[in-house]
Amino acid sequence: MDELDLIREAANASMLRRNFEDSSDLYVPEVYWDYCRINVLVIERIYGIPVSNIKTLKEKGMDMKKLSDRGVHIFFTQVFKHNFFHADMHPGNIFVSHETPEDPKYLGVDFGIMGTLSPRDQRYLAENFLAFFNRDYRRVAELHLESGWVPSETRVDQFESAIRTVCEPIFQRPISQISFGNLLLRLFQTARRFNMEVQPQLVLLQKTLLNIEGLGRQLDPDLDLWKTAKPFLERWMNEQVGPRAFIKGIKDNLPQTLEQLPELPGLIHQFLNQQTQGTPAAIEQQKIEIEKLNKELKKQRRLSWLVLLSGTLAATAAWYYS
Repeated sequence: MDELDLIREAANASMLRRNFEDSSDLYVPEVYWDYCRINVLVIERIYGIPVSNIKTLKEKGMDMKKLSDRGVHIFFTQVFKHNFFHADMHPGNIFVSHETPEDPKYLGVDFGIMGTLSPRDQRYLAENFLAFFNRDYRRVAELHLESGWVPSETRVDQFESAIRTVCEPIFQRPISQISFGNLLLRLFQTARRFNMEVQPQLVLLQKTLLNIEGLGRQLDPDLDLWKTAKPFLERWMNEQVGPRAFIKGIKDNLPQTLEQLPELPGLIHQFLNQQTQGTPAAIEQQKIEIEKLNKELKKQRRLSWLVLLSGTLAATAAWYYS
């Protein structure tokens, strides 16, 4: 029903266009909102070559290797940078601009089906990809448990053995011949034996990856998906768990922390005054709440010191380098 709502599709197109506004990889047509209705979608007309028309692309002198690599880059940018990905990227929805064949650019249409991942799913998916290609099957099994994709009572050693059985034959091939999409498909099939619940967002992702990978191999049979994807995933992981992520977390939470900090002593005092009132059960509950407040106060104080220390270090570094 959502896919039949063309106002929703227009909103999807508008957001995707904004995400790739300054990109040299993908162009998304402009939406003409004044003419859009729930059953009418009016967008900018585009002019391009259907991506499945390999013969015409070659005749126009398109850089096929660059075009293939850009398709992979677009996918990972949508999934891990924007967390908003086109989930229907079959060849009928993708065109190539003929204006700059040496620097080819994709043109996209049909935005009825879009996918998103939670930050938790993004993190575990990125770690899974990295663990796969390092052949760290134990870590793949652990990640599935940590993410909640398989039940917590699953035996890690048995799950690891099943994953190894699926993956090892695949990794005996040259890496340029390994199918990312088929690897995910086989993994999900294996995980279902261990009672993995169907994850709709991962199914959409798998479908999109299969489309992109198949398209990329059509354009460039020697496409090394991993060579393009690995640096992107490693950079994303560093941004999520490295020092930059720590500083960003402090920066994002600082206003709320400073706003709440002055209130905590007063709240503790209020609970202390109420301790002599009420039933024993109520008093016990108040003690629990007071303990929680004390812990929160200590946490906020530590965070304040960390903020102060970070500021001091930054100021010292600026003074030193100046």
